[in-house]
Amino acid sequence: MMARFLTSDGLSLHYEDEGRGPPVLCLAGLTRNGADFQFLLPHLGGHRVIRLDFRGRGQSDNAPDPMSYNILREAQDSVELLDHLGLARTALIGTSRGGLVAMAIAHAYPGRLSGVVLNDIGPEVAAEGLERILDYVGREPDLPDLDAAAAALAHVHAQGFPGVPLSRWRAQAAAMFAEKPGGGLALRYDARLREALTGQAGTGDVPDLWLMFDALREVPLALIRGANSDILSADTVARIQARHPGLITTTVPDRGHVPFLDEPQALAAIRTLLDKAR
Repeated sequence: MMARFLTSDGLSLHYEDEGRGPPVLCLAGLTRNGADFQFLLPHLGGHRVIRLDFRGRGQSDNAPDPMSYNILREAQDSVELLDHLGLARTALIGTSRGGLVAMAIAHAYPGRLSGVVLNDIGPEVAAEGLERILDYVGREPDLPDLDAAAAALAHVHAQGFPGVPLSRWRAQAAAMFAEKPGGGLALRYDARLREALTGQAGTGDVPDLWLMFDALREVPLALIRGANSDILSADTVARIQARHPGLITTTVPDRGHVPFLDEPQALAAIRTLLDKAR
């Protein structure tokens, strides 16, 4: 079921709600949307899977003020969706930015999460990866169509994601971009997201992510890392393990930022976490 709900500040956000069983809220990466979980979805039978498009992403409304594109507001939107659906608690799978939002929910709304999967994200973001992200956010690709985008993704990610077939990159491209009627590609998110990132960094208005992460101490937690990630370092994983002794952790070979989540290692960690969350 595709549906929409109104946030407390009047935005209409898109979400998809399908399946029966214990709820799982899926939150996507920075510039991504609910289609981020297209490869995982077939493996979540026996669960009610809810996929939210954050404000300014996918089919959700753009915000009048781009500075509301921040993890605290996105955490509030996510909890408002749970309230809209009448869900007191849920497991959560957060890819990249979605994992940061999960930490913000745990800190600001204790008791709402029954378990969390962090997909290639932690309380520290490696500088190399952050620079790469800032290099592309808010810029339409100079490519004619989705086939060209798929080829470009395959080329750019050849080292981090060796052996991924072009068909997978074509599906990924369709989730990230839309073909314009006259040719070229449009972003599936508000380009002003770049203003939010640079503006928040420039003012130093950055939340204490380790403080937020510590709110997950009493919550079952799984951490998935791509072996070639430039966002989540092995050192950060070790520090996370020291602060969360019950952590379920796995590394997915031949994956950078971020694993697709249908890899055997990722699926094993997710299933273990969801069993604990029950």
